[in-house]
Amino acid sequence: MTPTVPRFEELAAPSHWRTVDFISDLHLQATEPATVAAWQGYLQTTPADALFILGDLFEVWVGDDALQEPGSFEAQACAALQQAAQRLPVFFMHGNRDFLAGDAFLRHCGINGLQDPTVLSFGGQRSVLSHGDLLCLDDVDYQRFRVQARSAEWQERFLAQPLAQRRAQARGIRQESEARKQSGAPYADVDTPAAIVWLHTAQATTLIHGHTHRPAEHALALGLRRVVLSDWDAAARPPRADVLRLTAAGLERIAIVPM
Repeated sequence: MTPTVPRFEELAAPSHWRTVDFISDLHLQATEPATVAAWQGYLQTTPADALFILGDLFEVWVGDDALQEPGSFEAQACAALQQAAQRLPVFFMHGNRDFLAGDAFLRHCGINGLQDPTVLSFGGQRSVLSHGDLLCLDDVDYQRFRVQARSAEWQERFLAQPLAQRRAQARGIRQESEARKQSGAPYADVDTPAAIVWLHTAQATTLIHGHTHRPAEHALALGLRRVVLSDWDAAARPPRADVLRLTAAGLERIAIVPM
């Protein structure tokens, strides 16, 4: 597939920021209470001056009206975000699972929407922030679906369905995803040439992203690197729940769940 060079949003960190955290791919859901608890504990204790959530915070988001359903998991999870947002700015970027989170969700939680991709200027360095799915060019079927599902027409049709029907469809999506994981089918990774083009275009040195669930650091070219965020699964053995923390000293991975 031909690489896409999108428009890059710009965000300059205020001078008082000393610590910035990045997380993604928590895939929060009611059936994974250990991960939810780890996330809530992290929100209450992080020393960060700002938090960036780079997509797939939720396993699935079926529409902002889920917040109005009494006792819904979505409402409970957003209560934790509300509390965190009272202490520090929280930025949310859509992933491939929660791209339907809209303005009502952001307002309800008191958090800031973040375009994909965004260039963060911090400590004299420029980093490109992305969920990462746009760069997985080998997954042609997904890229076609992504274009369709991000259109206003598709979203309007989906959200016009009753909430219960949307939840049923979401369960089907989760079952299909689990079946694919169990089958061992390979997942596409970020395209290296496309990532380099992004960094050159943005005049940045580091790409920080999630989506692939393959936490690592990759040297791309002279002076350029790609840093992949961890997915979260606190019930796994060993558990996975890492935060990528940026300070003046550089990037560091912080394990939230004891190994």
